[in-house]
Amino acid sequence: MLLVDAHCDTISVLLDKDKKLYSNDLHLDIERLRHLGSYVQFFAAFVDPIYGSAYAMKRAVAIIDKYYSELEDNNNYIMHCNNFVDIEKTINDNKIASILSIEGGEALLGQIASLRIFFKLGVRSICLTWNYRNEIADGVLDSSSGGGLTPFGFKVISEMNHLGMLIDLSHISKRGFNDVLSFTKSPVIVSHSNSRKLCNHKRNLDDWQLKAVKRNGGAIGINFYPDFLHESGTASIKDIVKHIEYMSGLIGTDYIGLGSDFDGIEKTPVDLCGVQSIYRVIDELGKLNYSDEDIKKISGLNFLRVIKEVLK
Repeated sequence: MLLVDAHCDTISVLLDKDKKLYSNDLHLDIERLRHLGSYVQFFAAFVDPIYGSAYAMKRAVAIIDKYYSELEDNNNYIMHCNNFVDIEKTINDNKIASILSIEGGEALLGQIASLRIFFKLGVRSICLTWNYRNEIADGVLDSSSGGGLTPFGFKVISEMNHLGMLIDLSHISKRGFNDVLSFTKSPVIVSHSNSRKLCNHKRNLDDWQLKAVKRNGGAIGINFYPDFLHESGTASIKDIVKHIEYMSGLIGTDYIGLGSDFDGIEKTPVDLCGVQSIYRVIDELGKLNYSDEDIKKISGLNFLRVIKEVLK
């Protein structure tokens, strides 16, 4: 079975802690991924706001450099992929397929030229904001201002459509979310967000947002962070499945996937301490009599469909 995880922050942590991708004590490494069969992993270059606008691009470039360094050291096991054809070849070669993303549009420094350069560096997805306002849009924690996409933000969406890049709407304000879906010509992803109906956290999605992603033909990755799964801040795999169940009932099984947020979260569900346990989520779906077809969609085929349509 093919698995696609639409978001992890592992490379950023590897850089900061001087660790290696093949084997480490984090949530994810190649040693564990190798035992999971066909696997597509999105690796995010997370631009923390502490770096400010002046150093955002510098930070993103440093993470991307670490990403390629680790992939070169482990090219017998993992390959960078720019599109569906690359993924297909990599999986056929029994290697882990890797997609590079940026989390935080601050890295563009308000320049479309930066977007084009990052595309040439292999970036294929951008999470437009990380909670707070930048040159593209307001983040989800700036929602009181009512701000959405800026004029520059609309240019970014247009150019990402033109280049063939995945627009990631996790972390963006509600107005920004709506602005993107009203303007984009391509399906979007929401790489690591859950249902606000089940857990009332600002990072989660309202029902109208879930339905909007369905109309757009995009895909939503279920986040494993306990604070986004249950209001108590403690969660288990059953809570992950509850979010999948709720979304499936609301919008069907064609738009739901996995977006672990591994190594971007300080705690995990009590029975899912790392990537080695991810198949427990799939096993729980099987116990609930989801069809093999629906399980395969949620495990990876829904994200793969969007990748095939958008990435050039």
